[in-house]
Amino acid sequence: MSVHVPKLTGAELREVGLFGALSDEVLARLAGTLTVVTPEAGHTLFREGDEASAMYLVIGGEVEVLKRSRSGVDARVAVLGPGDWFGEMSIVDIQPRSATVRMLAPGRLVCITSADFDALYRSDLKSYAIIVLNMARELSRRLRVADGILADLIANVLDTYVSRQRPGGG
Repeated sequence: MSVHVPKLTGAELREVGLFGALSDEVLARLAGTLTVVTPEAGHTLFREGDEASAMYLVIGGEVEVLKRSRSGVDARVAVLGPGDWFGEMSIVDIQPRSATVRMLAPGRLVCITSADFDALYRSDLKSYAIIVLNMARELSRRLRVADGILADLIANVLDTYVSRQRPGGG
């Protein structure tokens, strides 16, 4: 028995910031060429360290992003839902996966491969450039958030360490 996967629409792609500033025509063309997958809750899409050549857009459902610590503990670093995307680092830097991603709820995802990006580059350089710029903006935003978290963590650790070193500091 086959499962019916609803056809992807340009309107759905319009809801994803990655495609901001693209025309309806381009969105409709992309919707007709990209692959939709419908993983179940609990399904692991990929694991940290896996080889990679695709990214995903969340159209429906929810995923969690897990990062393994040096001590081997998987820590949840993000929960993503409709309109979000993940796995783009594999498109940009062609390195193994930097995290594990698992479905929290049944989902509807769009898979965009390196080959999909290459085809867009060859056929529509302007749209390709817009998508890459949107991707860079999101990566920059995520880096700023991570920098803020890191600064807070360092400040908290230093405050704790310094207060323990002072006489009467605990």
